[in-house]
Parts: sequence; C-alpha cells; structure tokens
Amino acid sequence: MAVDIHSAEGRVIRQLIPLSTLPFNKFEALCAQIKIEDAEEGQFLFKCGDERNDLLYLLNGNVTLQTDLLKIETIKSDSPSARFALAHQIPRKVHAVASSRIRFLRLNADMMKSAQDVPYEETESFMVVDEVEDNDDWMTTLLKSPVFRALPPANLQKILMGMQEVRVNAGTVIVNQGEQGDFYYIIKRGQCLVSRKPAPNAKEIKLAQLSDQETFGEDALISGEPRNVSVSALTDVSLLRLGKEQFLTLIKQPTLKYINYQDAQDLVAKGADLIDVREPDEYKPKHLPYSINLPFFSLRMQLKTLNRQHPIVVVCQNGKISETAAFILMRHKFNALILSGGIESISPDQLKAPSSFPIDDGIETSNFREPGGETETSHSFSEQPSMQDDMERLRRFLQQLKTKYNILDAEKKALEMKYLALAKFTESLKAELEAIKKAGGGG
Repeated sequence: MAVDIHSAEGRVIRQLIPLSTLPFNKFEALCAQIKIEDAEEGQFLFKCGDERNDLLYLLNGNVTLQTDLLKIETIKSDSPSARFALAHQIPRKVHAVASSRIRFLRLNADMMKSAQDVPYEETESFMVVDEVEDNDDWMTTLLKSPVFRALPPANLQKILMGMQEVRVNAGTVIVNQGEQGDFYYIIKRGQCLVSRKPAPNAKEIKLAQLSDQETFGEDALISGEPRNVSVSALTDVSLLRLGKEQFLTLIKQPTLKYINYQDAQDLVAKGADLIDVREPDEYKPKHLPYSINLPFFSLRMQLKTLNRQHPIVVVCQNGKISETAAFILMRHKFNALILSGGIESISPDQLKAPSSFPIDDGIETSNFREPGGETETSHSFSEQPSMQDDMERLRRFLQQLKTKYNILDAEKKALEMKYLALAKFTESLKAELEAIKKAGGGG
C-alpha cells in the first residue's frame, strides 16, 4: 500500500536510515511504491541464510534477532536501532522473529539504491533532513553532514551504538592544545570557542566560535599529531563524541578518496583545482604545475574562495595533511580527492621549480611559450604548441589568478583582524604598565 507522507506513519518512515537523506521528491516517489506489512507474534520475517534482497524496518512492536540456539537482541520500534534495516546483511546471518504483533516496512534494496543515485553536486535544498520534526534527535544532527550521508548504513548503526552524549558546563576546556587526540566531537547544542597559543608563554588567540552541528577534534585523529588548538565551552554544551579507533574505522576510512598521479593529471586537465596545502617555504622550491598554494592553517578561513562545482585534488608532502584537508572540504560539500603519497611519491622531473617570473601566483607562468618559440615539455601536465592549447592555458591561468586573488584578499582580511586584536592587546599592556608605574611612584 502507498504511504501518506504527511501521516504519523509517514513521518516515522521519513526518519529511517537512509530514507531521511533522500531529496523530498525522491522520498515521495518511493512512498508511492513501498509496502507496509503486519505480522503476528512468533512469525518469522526472515531466516538465517535467506538471500532475498529486501530491507525490513520495524515500525511498531518488537522483533527478536536470534540463531537456532541463542537469542541475540530484541529490537523495539521506539529505539534508535529501529531506524536501521533489521540485520540487513545478505545472506542473513540470523533469524528475525516477531516477539509481539508488529507492523514493518519492506523495501527492495535495488529500489533504495536507485533512489539514492543522485549527482554529487548538492544545493542547500538537498539537505532535506531539516524536514524531520524531531530536532532533538542527535542522529538527525549527524545526517545533516555530507560526510555522514555518504557512509554505509552499517557504519551509521555502529556509530549510533558507539557515540556518547556528554554535557559540559560553561568555561570548561574540552580539548587542550598539545594533547593527543582521543575523541571526535559534534556539538549537539551550545557554543564553543576555538583558541590557540602561538608559543607556550604567548597570549591565547581566539580563532573561531562553533555552534550547533559543528564538529571539532578530527584534525589530530586523522593526522596523528597533537591537538593544534584548544576548544572550550562558552555556554553549557551538549556534545556527541566518538572514540578515535571508531572514528578512523567507521568515518575516516570509508570517507576519504585517494587518486594516483596519472588520475590527478587527467582531472586537472578537465578543470579540477589542484590545491597544495603545504607551508609556503615547502611549496615554493618544488611543486606541481597548475597548483595553488593554500596552506592548511588558513584553509578553513578561505573555503568561500573555492568553487564547489570543481573537484579539488589536495596535495601535501606525504599525504597526511591532505587527509585532514580533504575531510574538512568534504564536510563543507566539496568533492575532494587526495593525491596518494603526496609530493614524496612523485619523481623530481615531474615537479616544477619556481616560475621565472616574479609572480607568486601558485601556477607555472613559465609553462607558456617563451619568446624564442620553444615550449617546456620536460614536465607532466604538458601542453601542445597550438593556438587552442594556448587559449586554454591562458583561460586556466586567469581562472587561477582569480582564485589566488580571492585567497590573498581573505588572508588580508584575516591579517587586518589580527592587527586590530594585537593593537587592542598592546593598548591594554600600555595601560597596565602605566598603572604599575603610578603604583611604584606612589610607594
């Protein structure tokens, strides 16, 4: 029977995983085809070894998962586990038996896959999880992130079981700069402050303020390096946290995408952006043609300067920082890929020294034909000496100059903000010094 999407049952179905991630029109079309069934207590929904490719979701009542000798688990319709398909591995590893009168949804897995097959590019309207009315549901919070939407349902179920909710009071330091990473955090409700000390005895600098549904802690988990910032609670905060090993296994490994050097060449030739996230002193001596230097420390501040319509190939020295950068980009709806092994995996003759022109534009101006008519052909991403290729190189050159301009403009604004903060700090120091002098003079 068709499901009324506006009914109470329709709203329950809307929260099932991964139906909650579908665009509204696809969900509506699916509801016109899906089948809701009833079963009596003691009836088998499927048996161990069953290979029928259906997804079964419990809507009302209780279902027991068991083997011939052992009762494993009882799923209740009002529990978080009921948002996932019952023991969905094919062939089935257990029996599913109704332990009360139940209603359940039967959905063909191929039909579900077809509904999920949508282009990668997203608009804000695609994130239809906002339609779910239960805004206090932390799983809905997770599904608003593109990273979690891309995970297999089995991973989401394990995350559901492994995620802990913790509450901290305003003023509490949640993450300390310099410590090893242990958890990945999602802010369910509240405000947090991100800060950093540039040196052990320096004054702490405020970097950002985080709020509902934003995350932190992934950098240290992915890179294996100590925390590079501190995070403290500005208000009373409700957090969801996942342990390091679970994060790496359930989120990092299935999320990050790697490509080799040849595939990177092909993508850049088709218009992908090549972003090198190393520090400028590492980037300038040797780097890939057509790459733009966008140091990792400034990546978050400059996301608005990047084009979501273009795939982004991320490169660093050995691939480690690229992993963290790609995760950040994917969380903000960019199609990011990592050059496997980084610069270290590429032979020296495939890299470029700085351009002969005094323009730190992040691309190779020397790739254009020189006055003598000769072209440089000793590197990859090479060009053919034709008018069409010259025009294409010029187009890419102008495009990347524009990107570099946007990046530099963002850096300028960030530096201006730092200058104002330092000016205020200097004024406060002067005031303290004057007070000390007066107090000394009065003694």
